[in-house]
Amino acid sequence: MSILEGIYPEAVCALESGGDPWRLLVMGRLSAQCTDARVNEVCRQLFREIPDINAMAKAELSQIERLIFSCGLYKTKAQSLKGMAEKIVNEYDSRVPDTMEELLTLPGVGRKIANLILGDVYGKPAIVADTHCIRISARLGFCPPKSSPEKTEKILKELIAPEKQSDFCHRIVQFGRDTCSSRSPKCAECPLSEVCTEYKKNKSKES
Repeated sequence: MSILEGIYPEAVCALESGGDPWRLLVMGRLSAQCTDARVNEVCRQLFREIPDINAMAKAELSQIERLIFSCGLYKTKAQSLKGMAEKIVNEYDSRVPDTMEELLTLPGVGRKIANLILGDVYGKPAIVADTHCIRISARLGFCPPKSSPEKTEKILKELIAPEKQSDFCHRIVQFGRDTCSSRSPKCAECPLSEVCTEYKKNKSKES
């Protein structure tokens, strides 16, 4: 943990929401099977045309679909965005909920997005078990290989101090992009190689 803190002293979310809870919720939903870079690009225009939650609740599905088309799964995602906006406006006085139970009632919101909101917006303990987190946590020996998101979340919550959980997830994502990619990990120059079970296993095979 301390090594990652040294590499990435500023733990920054890759989704450029400007600290707005609703925008982060939208971007979290759009990020499914889509890169953060693409989501950031798409949302610049999306938020120019549909700037807030009330505007999203009133927007036509066809307009939302047009704006988010390049994120993929645009019909399903558009329905989620409009549905979650309507629910938050009608049931939560236009305020993004701050509990796991309430967030999970929103269309298109699972534990990954809910934890993102809880950690980044409300400062609560939260593990965002995305693909980077699951894969790298297994390589480092924190979790068994191919653990489910729920199991990864549970294990990491027991290992990482509550106040460090959200930042850890941002750091692990950045580390996955910079060094430990799934296709071509830079093991030879990795600062975590000495604690990486996968690296040690491969080295033992070579010797």
